[in-house]
Amino acid sequence: MSLKAILFDFNGTIINDERLHKKLVYQMMVEENLRPVSGEYREVCLGRSDRIGLREILSRRGRVVSETYLKALIRKKSSAYQQKLATLETLPIYPGAIAFLQQLQEADILMGIVTGALRSDVNFVLQRTGMQEYFSIFVTGDEINTSKPDPYGYLLAIERINRQFSHLQVQPENCLAIEDSPAGIEAAKQAKIQAIGLAHSYPFHMIQRQANWTVDSFAEIELERLQQFFALGKETVLQ
Repeated sequence: MSLKAILFDFNGTIINDERLHKKLVYQMMVEENLRPVSGEYREVCLGRSDRIGLREILSRRGRVVSETYLKALIRKKSSAYQQKLATLETLPIYPGAIAFLQQLQEADILMGIVTGALRSDVNFVLQRTGMQEYFSIFVTGDEINTSKPDPYGYLLAIERINRQFSHLQVQPENCLAIEDSPAGIEAAKQAKIQAIGLAHSYPFHMIQRQANWTVDSFAEIELERLQQFFALGKETVLQ
């Protein structure tokens, strides 16, 4: 068995934007004449798609959440997100992320993104930072109705890899997920994919309970060591 593909979460994993998402969600709630509750964003939104998070917040307050209403809110938030990022001279990409992507490219490891973010938001960031060249597979929040910890996004990513790169014959055991939330790690594990947990959005000890390998930053990920473990058919429990 070998490591053939690495699938990345996006918000909070590649780009340090969870505070911005929280601000936009709470701002939207105020505009909808709803009162934000401390800790609610982390409880129901962090690690999940806007579709699931916003629906839950609105439902808790007795709002009837039609598909039309929900889509309008998601589009509104996406527009505000991109407008805010457009004002920044440099986007808050996590240190070491691009260097790690370059390392994977040199090792000929396929890369993909599995996220609840909209494809337009992902494309905006990748184009601004020049990272679009690294990723071959995308599963985004505007094309699936489920959200992590449901494994569907990861299973769909593997299906797409095998459709577009059939010669790789990728199985979950050949893949690795990189996530920053318990929901994301659980989604990967349910898809039978091992996961690296980045302690970006949650404390190290919380991520460590679930991930196969937990690190504080991209710089701590040892690709050669990972490849050795995959070649031996072992789980990467490297705490």
